[in-house]
Amino acid sequence: MTRSQQNTASITPEGNPVNTNNSLPPKKSRVPLFILFFSAAIVFTLLLMSGGSMYTVDQGERGVVLHYGEVSKVAEPGLHFKMPYIDRVVRIPVRTTTGSMKDVFAYSSDQQPAHITLSVTFSIAEDGVEALYTQFGKTENLYELAITPIVKQELKTVFGQFTAIRSVQHREELNNRSKDAIVNALAKYPYLRIASVQIENVDFSDAYEQTIEDRMKAEVEVERYKQNLERERIEAQIAATRAQGLADAQIKAAEAEAKAIELRSEAEAASINTKGEALRQNPEIIRLMQAERWNGVLPRTMLPGGTVPMLALPAEEQQ
Repeated sequence: MTRSQQNTASITPEGNPVNTNNSLPPKKSRVPLFILFFSAAIVFTLLLMSGGSMYTVDQGERGVVLHYGEVSKVAEPGLHFKMPYIDRVVRIPVRTTTGSMKDVFAYSSDQQPAHITLSVTFSIAEDGVEALYTQFGKTENLYELAITPIVKQELKTVFGQFTAIRSVQHREELNNRSKDAIVNALAKYPYLRIASVQIENVDFSDAYEQTIEDRMKAEVEVERYKQNLERERIEAQIAATRAQGLADAQIKAAEAEAKAIELRSEAEAASINTKGEALRQNPEIIRLMQAERWNGVLPRTMLPGGTVPMLALPAEEQQ
C-alpha cells in the first residue's frame, strides 16, 4: 500500500469516516473511590471553615444563636458548631461592667448649677440574655438607650433635693439615695443587675465653691466653740461635784468629832457623879484617901492641949 493509500480514509455512504485501522480504541482511566471520598472530605472541611461553623463562647459571656435571624438557643461557654451561612452568633457579656458618665448637669435645691461625674457598675443575669437581645440587641444599646438616660434623670431628681453645701457635706447620703432611685427606676429590666452607683465628683462654679469652703470653715469654728463650751461646762460640774463632796466629808468629820466630844463629856460627867455618890455614901473614904496620900511628915508646931490636926493634902488631891 502506497503512502497515499494509507492516508486515504474510507467513507461510508452516510458520509461518516470508517476506521480502517485494526487497533482497539483507548481505554478510559478510572479514579479510585477512596481518593474521591478523601477529596470530598477536604472540600467539605474547607466549606465548613470558610463558613465559620465553629465558634467559641468565653466564660464571661453567652452566645445568642440566630437561625435564619430568629433566636434558636443561648450557647454556654465552650466550643460550639453552627450551620455556615445559616446560623449567626451574637455574644452578650454577663461579666460585671462599669460605665462612666461625665458632666451630668443638675441644679441643687437652692438653684446652684453643678456638673456631676459618676460611675455605674452593672451586669446581665445569665438567664436574661435572650430577653436582653430581644429587647435591645446588644449590651451597648441597653447602656445607651436605657441605663444612661434613666441614671441621669434620677440623679437630677435626687440632687435637686439637696442644697449645694449639703450635697458636699453629706455625700454618702446623696450617693445612697441616688443609687436607690436608680435601682427602682431600672427594675423594669429584670435581667439588669445594678451593683453600685458612685458619685465621683460634684463641681460647682469656682466662686460658689469658695463660698462653700468659707461657710464650712465657719461652721467648723462654731462647732469647735460649742464643744469648748460643753467641755468647760462638764469640767465645772466635775469641780462642783468634787467641792460638794469635800464639804460633805468635812461636815461629816465635824459632826463625828462633836459627837465624840459629847460622848466623852457624858462619860466624864457620869464618872464624876459616880465618885461623888460613892463619897457621900462613905465619908470615911475621904480620910482613907488622905491617909494613903500622907507623906509621913507630922506638923512641926502644935498648940498646947491641941489634937493632931487633919493631914493637909495637896489641893489637886482634894478635888
